[in-house]
Amino acid sequence: MEVVIANWNRKELLRACLDSLSRQTHRSFEVVVVDNGSTDGSPSMVEEMAKVYPVPLNLIVNRVNVGFCAANNQGIFSTDAELVALLNNDAEAEPGWLEALEGAIRQGEDVGMAASKVLVWEDPTRIDKCGHLMYPDGQNRGRGSGQTDHGQFDRTEEVLWPDGCAAMYRRAMLEDVGGFDEDFFAYADDAELGLRARWAGWRCLYTPDAVVRHHRGATLGLGSARRLTLIERNRVLLAVKLFPWSLLWANGAFLLARIGAGMWAAVRNRGEIRHYPGMGGKFTAALALVRGMAQAVPRIPATLRKRRALRDKRRLTGRQIRRLLLANRIGLRELSESAN
Repeated sequence: MEVVIANWNRKELLRACLDSLSRQTHRSFEVVVVDNGSTDGSPSMVEEMAKVYPVPLNLIVNRVNVGFCAANNQGIFSTDAELVALLNNDAEAEPGWLEALEGAIRQGEDVGMAASKVLVWEDPTRIDKCGHLMYPDGQNRGRGSGQTDHGQFDRTEEVLWPDGCAAMYRRAMLEDVGGFDEDFFAYADDAELGLRARWAGWRCLYTPDAVVRHHRGATLGLGSARRLTLIERNRVLLAVKLFPWSLLWANGAFLLARIGAGMWAAVRNRGEIRHYPGMGGKFTAALALVRGMAQAVPRIPATLRKRRALRDKRRLTGRQIRRLLLANRIGLRELSESAN
């Protein structure tokens, strides 16, 4: 088993993340840290920790930031481990995390992904995500995001896909459908891989016993315009690449509904927009969303070519995938009043 951590200039968060893995009850695994050109001393810290680490700790160093997707692909395909777990550098795993994920993914040969119970680091009584939900315009959101954890998700069950913050993937699934789409760079990448795997007939199980605590938005920051631009750009590309045509044709109507609900939430300082205070912040957020859509447009032809290339991998019909997405649909109000 392998655990992959992508890192970029988060030395102290990475240290805490690695410390949490050193306390795992599961001992038959190795850790691969892929550093994306950090300048804060992260690589040398990993090298020092590797000397006394209880399991093999390996380091891959990139000269520049190649993005979350490419870094994770480097780690994933650097070994031939049967099971590959991903853990964000800004997340800390409870001791039974790996054992619980392995228990979930081994419940069936068609289970290619396992999802964790991700809690907010600053307040572990609050849920960050327990698997994912999808709005029909391509925007996704963590299941239960922002809710107080009172056991409402304390059962093993099927979900759409795991959050890449803390997930496990079966090697056979990755060899079947491929790794992360590196054109996404970061954000919605786990949704794209997860939905691509669902098209190919692989399932995802969520287990409440695989618990991590997550510093939300630590990479670019919750109020980052760049973050919003990437999220919006990749939402469009995800829909174009993987949505059944019956949903894709209606994408504009669903988008307008989401924008309207988001504007109403903004008036009440709720939802994603609350991270952008004042009129200046609201203008910055709006501009970031427009920029994301504009950046998606020239990428659509290449994305359509990728869509055609995936035809032979699809084991579910368009009707089946539409039914799956709508069965795991997030409500418009919940979407507009929660945050990524």
